[in-house]
Amino acid sequence: MSPYLRATRFIDYDQPSVQAFAERVCAPLAGAGAREKAVQLYYAVRDEIRYDPYDLSIVPDALRASGVITKGVGYCVTKAVVLTAVARQQGIPSRLGFADVRNHLSTKRLRQVMETDVFFYHGFTELFLEGRWVKATPAFNLALCRRFQVKPLEFDGINDSIFHECNAVGQKHLEYLREHGSFADLPHEQLFAAYRHHYPALFRLLEKTASFDFHEEAEQERRRSRPSRW
Repeated sequence: MSPYLRATRFIDYDQPSVQAFAERVCAPLAGAGAREKAVQLYYAVRDEIRYDPYDLSIVPDALRASGVITKGVGYCVTKAVVLTAVARQQGIPSRLGFADVRNHLSTKRLRQVMETDVFFYHGFTELFLEGRWVKATPAFNLALCRRFQVKPLEFDGINDSIFHECNAVGQKHLEYLREHGSFADLPHEQLFAAYRHHYPALFRLLEKTASFDFHEEAEQERRRSRPSRW
């Protein structure tokens, strides 16, 4: 388990911001086991760090757990990096997992700049709890789930927490297409080679410092759609 407990280039739990985040969340759990701590860390990362798929930067500092916590914003991969880091800070073996998924509920503008409905190298965390690896996906924060009418993912430390196939009103949400395996640290070059290959238009926009607000896009589309049933 040693590779999944070390501080690394991106999973830098030896940095003060990561240590402070993990210790604050777990402070009320003195004497609790790893599973209880993992659950609380999951919810803290899910809801305290705002999800934004436009927050895509090739700069290493922006991808490190310490940088994401300081900024308070991330996308699926960087939020998984944070969960992996704070779990290791608490002595819980953890690693990163990646999969290609088809997303049926992204915004119109995001689909236009991505030129596809497939999210390549969607990121999640795998935690070693009570003798087995359990998947946890802390990407969508609660406020965003409400805007998309998507039931927020829960995590109990026993069952895998992955995206529902359908949203709260029965529409398709995500389909898992292909898994890329598990990693002790962020595979930076592999990840961005895939992004540049599949999302050339998005990178052209990012290089021009284009600014988008994913939460506002989701809110506008929610207003145009049928009110939520939950």
